[in-house]
Parts: sequence; C-alpha cells; structure tokens
Amino acid sequence: MSKTHKPITPFAQSLHEAQETFLSLGDLEPAVVAVAGAVLASLKSGGKLLFCGNGGSAADSAHIATEFTCRFMGDRRPYPGIALTADGGLLTAIGNDYAFQDVFSRQVRAYGKPGDVLIALSSSGKSRNVLSAIEVARRIGLKTVVFLGKGGGFTKGAADIEILVPGTVTARIQEAHKFLLHVMCELVEPGLEKE
Repeated sequence: MSKTHKPITPFAQSLHEAQETFLSLGDLEPAVVAVAGAVLASLKSGGKLLFCGNGGSAADSAHIATEFTCRFMGDRRPYPGIALTADGGLLTAIGNDYAFQDVFSRQVRAYGKPGDVLIALSSSGKSRNVLSAIEVARRIGLKTVVFLGKGGGFTKGAADIEILVPGTVTARIQEAHKFLLHVMCELVEPGLEKE
C-alpha cells in the first residue's frame, strides 16, 4: 500500500520559499554592517540619507526613511531620511518634462551633497532610474548602497556597497530587503544621539 502525499498548498510553498531565502542571508552580514557604518558616519557628521526604488521598493524606501526621521525603536533626536519616491507632483513633473529614468537622479542632484548616503532598492536590478540615481550620486560624492535580487541585473557592481539577496521570487526578495534594512536600523540606532 503506497503512502499518499498531501499536496503542497500555496501557503506552505510561500513559507518554504521565505525560509530558504532568509537562511541564505547569513553571508550578507559584512555588507549590512558596512552599510550601517556608512549610515552612522554620515548622520553623525551632519549628512542625510536618500532612499529610492520603484513599486514595493518605493514603499520600502518611504518606510525606512521614516525610521530615521521619526524613530525606529527608542526615543532619540530625528535624523534626515528623505524618500525620493514620496512627492507625486515632483515625480510626475520630472517624468513628464525630462524622462522617467531621471525621477530619482534629478532629486539626487538637488538634495545630495558629499557625505550623504543614497540607499537604492531594486528587486530585479533592472531599474534604469535606480541605476541613474546611483551614477549621479557617485559622481557628486555620495556613498552609494544598493539592495538587489535576481542576480543583480545591470545594476550589479554599480554601487559602493551592494547587498544581493539570492533568489528569483520578487516578494521574497522584498521581504528580505525589508528585514536587512531593519537590521541596519538596529545596528545604527545605538550610535545616534538621544533627545
């Protein structure tokens, strides 16, 4: 008599993918620590953080910028975290008057200065506007960080610090990005000034 196997449900499949993705993140610890160091050094010297990404990564950019300007876990002074994804009027003006590829790079030119940090997110590594922002940021002296997935696409190798999440499922990559960004916040916050 043969055993019957219970079919894998969509929930179980997603849970399995998430577990595999998160178990693969251990090798990224040195890069996450490096990002935290760059962020802390910038903020302590009067710099600011700029964040960008598209779609879910745009929402994550706004989320993590908020962790710095409001607070993450403890009460402390606010620090400048700017989501380049947040102003619909500005994004549509740049996209209309110039090109969608320029929606982040033009803001980097406007707000960025040497000593600031650009943190860019692209689950595919194939976002031209993210790559353009990184290129402009490097040219004007910002430290650049990129969170990638799916092998890194054409953005692989473009930033000073790269965090490449293994895998091909966009949702799992974005979940890993958010986890790693929260870990980065946990590493940075003890070094920030209290109120």
